Amino acid sequence: MDIKHRLAILLLPVLGVSVAGPAAAQLAIGQHCAVKSGQQTAALVELYSSEGCSSCPPADQRLNALRKEAGTASLIVPLALHVTYWDQIGWADPLAQPQFDARQAELLRYQPRHVAYTPQFFVGGTALRGWQEQLPAAIGRINAISAPVNIGLSATPGPGGKLLLEANAVAPDARTSGLLYLAISESGIVSRVLRGENRGATLQHDAAVRWWLGPVALVQGNAQLRREVRLPSSWRPENLQIVAFVQGADSSAILQAVSTAQCAKGVL
Repeated sequence: MDIKHRLAILLLPVLGVSVAGPAAAQLAIGQHCAVKSGQQTAALVELYSSEGCSSCPPADQRLNALRKEAGTASLIVPLALHVTYWDQIGWADPLAQPQFDARQAELLRYQPRHVAYTPQFFVGGTALRGWQEQLPAAIGRINAISAPVNIGLSATPGPGGKLLLEANAVAPDARTSGLLYLAISESGIVSRVLRGENRGATLQHDAAVRWWLGPVALVQGNAQLRREVRLPSSWRPENLQIVAFVQGADSSAILQAVSTAQCAKGVL
């Protein structure tokens, strides 16, 4: 079902600035994780989904299997963002956040069609209607592009369930304009849906976004972001990943993305 939305820009408060990228060490749970992006552009794959949408579970499953399907040579950063506009018709999605509605609407400003619906895939900031057949090719096209931005990302566990996140983005060409974002996602989430279109179904979610921060604009080709986050006890630290990406300042194009997936068993 297509549901139109007006853009509501929701910005979270920012403390500091920093970058993220994809090349890092195998680290045990409880250790520092640091990654750096490479020369190729990683494909940020955003899926807008809802537990109240009967056509969403196949898309969720596709996102869950995407890294394996695309092959080890592919650079993929998946994110599942659950929207709230299905909540009013029978089932309130526990993963949904209004800021994800706003994010979807923001991306749609730059698309030929400005209609928000679920499931809706964006690859590298571009809506992909034929995702069933076109996802691998779209990812390959993005990976073939040399990235105009380098990202460095680190996550350092602290006492009391705290996590220090630091990201920095650097564009070799200081004239490059862009916006730096950070997100925390969780995989292996199992949800039993009691009402609505998926009533009685048990759903599993991977790369579901729990926390979102940004944007921070590049100034003379640089942006930094630093934030200490206290993780809720309901989140499973071993299933968390941190994601950083840079989007063009005047477009939906994703200039580079990176995650802590290369660190062993999450970041805690």
